[in-house]
Amino acid sequence: MSLVSGPGRAALSGAELPEDLTLHVQRHIEYIQSLDTRRDELEYWLTEHLRLNGVYWGLTALYLLRQPRGLSRDETVDFVLSCQHGNGGFGAAPGHDPHMLYTVSAIQILATVDGLDQLERRGQSGRQIVGQFIANLQDRASGSFAGDEWGETDTRFLYGALNALSLLHLLHLVDIAKAVAHVQACANFDGGYGVNPGAESHAGQVFTCVGALAIAGRLDLVDRDRLGGWLSERQLDDGGLNGRPEKLEDVCYSWWVLSSLAMIGRLHWIDGERLANFILRCQDPAMGGFADRPGDMVDVFHTFFGVAGLSLLNYPGLEEVDPI
Repeated sequence: MSLVSGPGRAALSGAELPEDLTLHVQRHIEYIQSLDTRRDELEYWLTEHLRLNGVYWGLTALYLLRQPRGLSRDETVDFVLSCQHGNGGFGAAPGHDPHMLYTVSAIQILATVDGLDQLERRGQSGRQIVGQFIANLQDRASGSFAGDEWGETDTRFLYGALNALSLLHLLHLVDIAKAVAHVQACANFDGGYGVNPGAESHAGQVFTCVGALAIAGRLDLVDRDRLGGWLSERQLDDGGLNGRPEKLEDVCYSWWVLSSLAMIGRLHWIDGERLANFILRCQDPAMGGFADRPGDMVDVFHTFFGVAGLSLLNYPGLEEVDPI
């Protein structure tokens, strides 16, 4: 799956926008299917470090667009397994070092295509060793998780660990109570959460922290009204959402913000119709794909999050997405 941007561009504004904003489903399906044909472009190789993530984004968008067979299952599983190392972890592409983020994408992809059994049959290691790779990245003193052997910690890695382990039915391998305590240490006075204790609140980190608490069964620890207020303030005049105060709107926050609101039962605290119109203005109706905002180049990252945001808004014709 290529992470190359374009070739399409989201509509600009005003007269360039169609009067009837609709989701161009077939165009988006064809756009995603075309991404791996662009191997003669330099950007295809410059984004190799995101290859496995890109497969997850494209595959999941196709499922939400009700095209589950849009990518070859066999080729998808083959590629995922080609990224695995003997220690259980997965890299971004064959030959890349194992990392938590790519391991999470690998498990999510295999779970989506009902292929987790292939870890035992054809993988370099079975699910137990994959689970142990993830568990070994937890700091048992603080409860935090590192991304790889070099030790960087981030609530993204904590959420990813719990997500993957829950899919593997191996949550017992880690200290859930310590992980929950670390998430609580990342909470801020405004109701949001940061990447680490003391860090600025950010919508992406809110998703990871609230998602981790949801998996752990501890949403009771969230100050739902305070967090819901902070998240609802992310909506700007054009209907789009930003990730933190004084920043531009971006389609990707249609997922980070909305999913967090959905998990705490406050999805109705933003104007869904205005947000849906903003998301639809970020699509290329001719060539498919979504951009971060109107007028910019489309890519598979924003295509996935745009479709996922519309799904959370119950847009007609889409599969329902799980906010966790």
